[in-house]
Amino acid sequence: MEPTIKQLRYLQSVSQARSFRGAADRLDVAQPTLTAQINTLESKLGVTLLERSRKGAQLTPIGRSFMPHIETILEQMAVIQRLAAEAEGSLVGTYRLGVPPTLGPYFLPEVIPAIHIAFPGLKIFVREDAPRDLEVGLLHGEYDFIITTLPMEIPNLGLEPLFNEPLVLVCAPDHPFANKETILPDDLRGESLLAIEEKHRLFDLMQTIAAQFEARLLRDYEGTSLDTLRHMIGTGLGIAFLPSLYVKSEITPRQDVQAMSFEGPQFSRGVVLAWRPGSRRAELYRKVAEIMRTISQENFSDNVNLNMQVREFDAGRL
Repeated sequence: MEPTIKQLRYLQSVSQARSFRGAADRLDVAQPTLTAQINTLESKLGVTLLERSRKGAQLTPIGRSFMPHIETILEQMAVIQRLAAEAEGSLVGTYRLGVPPTLGPYFLPEVIPAIHIAFPGLKIFVREDAPRDLEVGLLHGEYDFIITTLPMEIPNLGLEPLFNEPLVLVCAPDHPFANKETILPDDLRGESLLAIEEKHRLFDLMQTIAAQFEARLLRDYEGTSLDTLRHMIGTGLGIAFLPSLYVKSEITPRQDVQAMSFEGPQFSRGVVLAWRPGSRRAELYRKVAEIMRTISQENFSDNVNLNMQVREFDAGRL
């Protein structure tokens, strides 16, 4: 008899949880059932795949050599199941969604529950990455659809507009700006401006702002995340323009840094939902985009601009 998909999935779960109990909890099966299936798998293959101890379980050297092949089998099975669901026209299966880390944590918690209610058979696997990497991953089949920001570098993708997200000027509570009601463009001249890493499109925006207002972009102190930027701003290292959804989620409740009113050109980033051209699930993605816009209108109307036109895509404008 050959190994079954269930047995391979059980082995993968034990290797990830590093214990039979943890794997059984993840799989929602009885531990004796899980143990019996693993024992059967080892018997079929004629090798020991797991080292058992009081501390848990870990793969043997031969088990480690098997695992990449097992993961490939399981991934391909998931693809087969999704294709079968698509062929039947049912909105079920697991879809892979990519999101920028500068947006996903502050947007998805509001929209995922609504998507689940609308499509209860739809499961979404979420992974974060920089927009450029998300778009390349989408083209190569690593994602089924992505949330990304403009301007996109890969043409001809399927697109639905979501919103424009303004950037908000932020400084430390003891910064001289904190005592002003509004900040003027001339006030930025010579100021130290902080930016996130260059792989993010927000970096490009900060370069534009620095050049336009003659501010000093601190390349030696680029943040690895919006949180690290906030911490550096809070110590007085510099100021920054941060996305409004991040400000709403992380700055307004904490008040460890201060959001300011900027009386100058208003900068924003365009946010879209994208998928591979010719996808058979384009209609599903459009419905998901509509849910996202509805939730944005209900929960983020003060933080985003929903009047985003499709013509902006071709122009590549933010």
